[in-house]
Amino acid sequence: MFARSLCSISRNAVRSSVVLPQIPAKAFSTDMKVETGPKKPSYKLFDVFRYRPETDRKPQMTRYAVDVNNCGTMVLDALFQIKNNVDPTFSFRRSCREGICGSCAMNINGENGLACLTKISPGRNTMTIRPLPHMFVIKDLVTDMTNFYEQYASIKPWLQKKTKVDTNYEVENLQSYEDRLLLDGLYECILCACCSTSCPSYWWHPDKYLGPSILQQAYRWIADSRDEMTEERLKSLDDTYKLYRCHAIMNCTHACPKNLNPGRSIHKLKHAIHKMHRSEERRVGKECRSRW
Repeated sequence: MFARSLCSISRNAVRSSVVLPQIPAKAFSTDMKVETGPKKPSYKLFDVFRYRPETDRKPQMTRYAVDVNNCGTMVLDALFQIKNNVDPTFSFRRSCREGICGSCAMNINGENGLACLTKISPGRNTMTIRPLPHMFVIKDLVTDMTNFYEQYASIKPWLQKKTKVDTNYEVENLQSYEDRLLLDGLYECILCACCSTSCPSYWWHPDKYLGPSILQQAYRWIADSRDEMTEERLKSLDDTYKLYRCHAIMNCTHACPKNLNPGRSIHKLKHAIHKMHRSEERRVGKECRSRW
């Protein structure tokens, strides 16, 4: 009781003796100025590839001045500004604006990338926008992706089973945690074709060579433990042009906007096919020895 009363006396003494100083409101003011009026225009020059098949005999580069203070920070925002405020006939693909759909893939300042993820470069340097290289152009920045998607369909991008599949789908198609980890860096591909159209081998043989994007997708299904057609998939890729036009210059890995590594997937495909050949040679050799 005595100790408690001493504590209460000391608290009251402190409260009564401490007097907080009166701090004027000006002491909390800052030097930040709030601009109420419109920003001064800051123009950025864009050289954009234009081709309208109904009127143009050949493509041309058209220069546009875009007020970057009146649009977003990405290249796609500048393209919208051109289309909405300057030339409504300007055409380009876009959809999600979040780097997920891959629709806005194009060549920006000499490098393939997604317009929605590429920032407008600072400074006064002119930005150059072209369609994906070595692709047939339908109009302006819109390229013909027919061959690319036909090649994607040719690898049969779905799970294939040899065992009987329950059509009631009452049981999940499970895989272990470790097997699932093998798909990281593969399933994230958004099929934007940035990697394939940066590959010289794909430029020269687009009708025969599958290209980095499709080969990475092919390896994605070969690496999946739930798929039961691994050998058949490898045999279908064991071709001089489909796979072995890759010379590992790694343009594809540099160009990928999702930071994936198609070059590594192609290397693993080649290694898996080599391993398949070695095992076939050992099997044939064993059969020959047994006959003698």
